[in-house]
Amino acid sequence: MAAGGGRPPGPESSPEPYVQTRIFKIIVIGDSNVGKTCLTFRFCGGTFPDKTEATIGVDFREKTVEIEGERIKVQVWDTAGQERFRKSMVEHYYRNVHAVVFVYDVTKMTSFTNLKMWIEECNGHAVPPLVPRVLVGNKCDLKDLIQVPSSMALKFADAHNMLLFETSAKDPQESQNVDAIFMCLACRLKAQRSLLCRDLEGRPGQPRRLEPAHNTLSKSSCPC
Repeated sequence: MAAGGGRPPGPESSPEPYVQTRIFKIIVIGDSNVGKTCLTFRFCGGTFPDKTEATIGVDFREKTVEIEGERIKVQVWDTAGQERFRKSMVEHYYRNVHAVVFVYDVTKMTSFTNLKMWIEECNGHAVPPLVPRVLVGNKCDLKDLIQVPSSMALKFADAHNMLLFETSAKDPQESQNVDAIFMCLACRLKAQRSLLCRDLEGRPGQPRRLEPAHNTLSKSSCPC
């Protein structure tokens, strides 16, 4: 007797190719107490910490984002602003960096004038010129205490080929601006590496870096 009717087994579906999540290392630099840790908390966790202590050495937080259909892990390295906490870790957090965020406190002029020192330190550790850099003025919610006018900050940013963001890690209404800082960098890094991949593919004898397939229907998450 014939076996009961049933749907004949179809061809096995091929497994989806494994796509490795890329990691972008972004370091946050500036004087102590300018709000570097709070900015990383706001971006990675969406919250403002109730209490923070001085960062000792280096700490990092990460957040996975999607840009044009690709999942990317943004790794934000929070660095110590005090010299005594930095000496043993400086080489470590400048190594293999993909982008740099320079932070100053808009209510403290000294934190702004010290940016030259931080830029010199960055350049002294051979961070390539193509590594994207942005300037962030934090604590803009303290409008009555502002010492660094936007025009001065913008002139400085232009002189050093950086985008300027003024925001507040504390103010929840500014959370989108905090996100824009890191998402803008992630988009620029993704674009740079896509161009590098296409460039390498055109060179005979050079190793090829394969880019994952992109979902052309997805909306761009890039704020800039």
